[in-house]
Amino acid sequence: MQWLGQSVMNSPSSPHKIAFCITELDRGGAEQALVEIVTRLPREHWTPRVICLGPRGPLAEPLENAGIPVDSLGAKSRWDALVINRLRRNLAENRPEILQTFLFHANVAGRMAGWLAGVPNVISGFRVAEREKRWHNWVDGWTIRLARHHVAVSKGVAEFVQSQFRLPSDRLTVIPNGVDCETYRNAKPHDWTQLGLSRNAKVILAAGRLHPQKGFADLIEAATPLLKEFPDWCMVIAGEGAQRDSLQSQIDYSGMRGRILLPGWVDDLPGYFRAAPLFVLSSHWEGMPNVLLQAIAAGVPVVATAVEGVDELLGELAPEALVKPHSVDELRQKIRAQIVASGTSGASTNELQAIVQKQFTWNSVAQEYHELYLKFVN
Repeated sequence: MQWLGQSVMNSPSSPHKIAFCITELDRGGAEQALVEIVTRLPREHWTPRVICLGPRGPLAEPLENAGIPVDSLGAKSRWDALVINRLRRNLAENRPEILQTFLFHANVAGRMAGWLAGVPNVISGFRVAEREKRWHNWVDGWTIRLARHHVAVSKGVAEFVQSQFRLPSDRLTVIPNGVDCETYRNAKPHDWTQLGLSRNAKVILAAGRLHPQKGFADLIEAATPLLKEFPDWCMVIAGEGAQRDSLQSQIDYSGMRGRILLPGWVDDLPGYFRAAPLFVLSSHWEGMPNVLLQAIAAGVPVVATAVEGVDELLGELAPEALVKPHSVDELRQKIRAQIVASGTSGASTNELQAIVQKQFTWNSVAQEYHELYLKFVN
């Protein structure tokens, strides 16, 4: 990890205590983002602590290796209401000046516990435009004003939050996700033979939690006739989740077993990106998709549904890559166009890669959080 460089202000006489609360510390996108942000905050300004509502997860280790205390509150489920009191006691004991929360359950618990413990600055984070669980928005609306400020991960999410909760614009800041550009740009391409594919297989890559939000059923339906038309192409959907069995059944029914693979969570995701000639994001809604950032950083041509955060990444190049969510026919057409044009889209891909390397690094993201936090302690 690299620390931020020169601070925007002179260092305080002693660092400010800041706590971060998240639902769990498994290897998800929001959880990885928290690790990247917290480990990059300048220690001359901040003494960070991370609080996990659930049991200890695998991402506790890199935090502790960076000298950041991690408290796991051991909630037995996401609806263990007693965790709010455990969080209140933790905050009352450690007395942070700022509490930053990530994800729905931590947002709700953190707002309530922070208010009860007298934390002067509670900042909650919106990382997705929730369009499935409407009751999430009801609970958010009930607790949202217990927080002093809010961070949205994209302009699309900020617009969603403002439309849902009528927050004044001065209580909401947009700070995007980031990506470790060097890791993805310089990764060694994965050897597809490890998945039983030919060494020179042309792979349509998708990645994410196997959940209806990600639209993988649409993607399989769109890709099936294309894989029949182009027999040297295959598809790999990297990730794990509750939808695995239904997606595998769909693959089997389509006759695509062996051509569409579900390898589960993979350790070598940068290598997967570097070995794939095309990445597809088929989500129905998002916040700012990390996997799209990673694909662009790796230099992979992309097709993506027009969900929150995507047009902010693709900019002027969005029209040639964007698809309406839920539109299987349009998704198929865009993928087919990329297959036919394979190897000829280098200029636009390089342009996107350069934009991401300039504007969406984790150092720049952490700097934006640092500058936001300073407004509440100075």
